[in-house]
Formats: sequence, structure tokens, C-alpha cells
Amino acid sequence: MSLFIAPSPSLTLHPHAYVSPSMSILRRLNLNFRTHRRRLATVSAAVRQDTTVWTPAPLSEVEPAAESLFHIAIDVSDAPDLAASHTLAGQYLQLRVPDSTKPSFLAIASPPKLATERGVFEFLVKSVAGSTAEALCALKRGDVVELTQAMGNGFKIDRIEPPEKFGTVIVFATGSGISPIRSLVESGFDAGNRSDVRLYYGARNLQRMAYQDRFKDWESSGVKIVPVLSQPDDSWTGERGYIQGAFSKAKQISNPLATGAVLCGHKQMAEIFASSARPLMWLSSVPSCSSVTIRDARSSDKQ
Repeated sequence: MSLFIAPSPSLTLHPHAYVSPSMSILRRLNLNFRTHRRRLATVSAAVRQDTTVWTPAPLSEVEPAAESLFHIAIDVSDAPDLAASHTLAGQYLQLRVPDSTKPSFLAIASPPKLATERGVFEFLVKSVAGSTAEALCALKRGDVVELTQAMGNGFKIDRIEPPEKFGTVIVFATGSGISPIRSLVESGFDAGNRSDVRLYYGARNLQRMAYQDRFKDWESSGVKIVPVLSQPDDSWTGERGYIQGAFSKAKQISNPLATGAVLCGHKQMAEIFASSARPLMWLSSVPSCSSVTIRDARSSDKQ
């Protein structure tokens, strides 16, 4: 029986040095094992990739929604299973464009009923240079993209039911983070039967604020819209600065534990709210889609 001790990485063998048969065998075994492991990893990755089901669907609308933001509508009427996968506001999916293997995660902006009744998914997409989103925004009506089914648990509205118990619901959104909020508002969460429902919507200026044409309908459903501009022009008479400042100034929450809250925006803003408004009943949704980040402050309390 021979004892094998592997040479240190710094040891260099002379070309004519003697190598014992046991060392040669072990080296071959080690090489074969490494090759086999790489092959298994490649096969495993391929299997994981193959589990994603992609469905082709044509674009029905590509229109500017605001500065650097685009309204994208996709016709899924020929893919009933895909349309039926969207059941809750706050869900998202993956999308990829022709000649690109890198998919983009996008929050679905339209309410589920739009997919059910008209076979359409709608999105609010921020065009970012060099991204799949930019390629998507450059496409035309009739161009075909590929989609996965809708995924995610959506906004957990059951946390703020019944409405008479949770009379106050505060919604925060910035930039393209308004996308899943539109789905929430237009899906309905008994806003008209609650005493105080506010949407603080932040943007740099009015040119960068999407969905202004929908504000009237949203307000008629019981949601008070509070636009907040960080760099408005001199004619702006509304709230200035950032949404957390506007909320702190107005607050007026008598019972935080009976107040629901939804937050969609960039990571830094989400962290500020999660630490400063922990007593509120947060509704979790999309973990990360395009520029949307959702934080569940109740989970933060446990850390």
C-alpha cells in the first residue's frame, strides 16, 4: 500500500522526473472527475434554462408615456394560458426581444381583467441605454417578442381587509414604479369604502410623470393623488421635493396598525420608508422588475 501526498501548487516537476503509477492514476481520476462535474453543471444549467416556457406575442402599441418612459401593449389573445396566468395586481413576467438572449423582468401595469376581457398585457417601460428595455421601446407595432407566464404573489390585499377595519391605505411610487400601482388601483381594493386612500407619486417634473390622463378616473374610484416633483418649474404649485417629505408633512395617521401601505420605487427610497414607517401594514409584491423594488417593512421588523 502506498501513501499518496499531493504536491503543493508551488512544486514544479522536472520533465524527466519519475511519477509513480499511483500518482498518474489519481491525476487521471481527478481530471475525469473535474470534466464530469463540468459536464453535469452544463447539463444542469441547460435543464434549468429549458424549464422556462416562452410564448411569442406581437406588440399592439408602442407609444411614449412620458420622458424616457414608454407605454407597451402586447396582444396575448392567441395565448389564452398566458393571459390567464395574470390573476393579481403586482405580478410580473420575463420578456425578451428578437436577437437578444437576455430577458427583462417587467411589472404588468394593466389590471388582470384586461388580459381576461381583451387579451392584452400592458407595461410602462423605462428606456435605459444598452438594455433589453431600450431594445423593446425601439420596436414597432406588429413586432414579435417572447413572454413567460405571469409570476409572483401580487399585492396581498387580504392583509387590509375588511375595508372598515383598514380605513387608511397609503401608496408610494416613483418613476416607473407607478406601473404595478396602476394595476392595483384599476383592479380595485375597495378604495371608495375606505376613509383615507392616498397615492404619493414622485417624479422629477411633469414631463417625467406617466398616467396623468388616468388621475381623474383614479380619484373617482376613491384614491387621492398627491403628485410630488423634485425639480418642478416655477409654475408648479403642488408638493415639491420627495414623497417621503410630503408624507411626513401630511401624515395624519391615527392608528398605524390599522393602516395599509404599498411602496414601489428605487431601493434607497424603499429602505428609508421601511425603517421609518415600520408599524404600517405593508403589502409585498414584485421583488424586482425593471426599476421596481418592493420592501416588506413587516419582515424588516423581525431582523
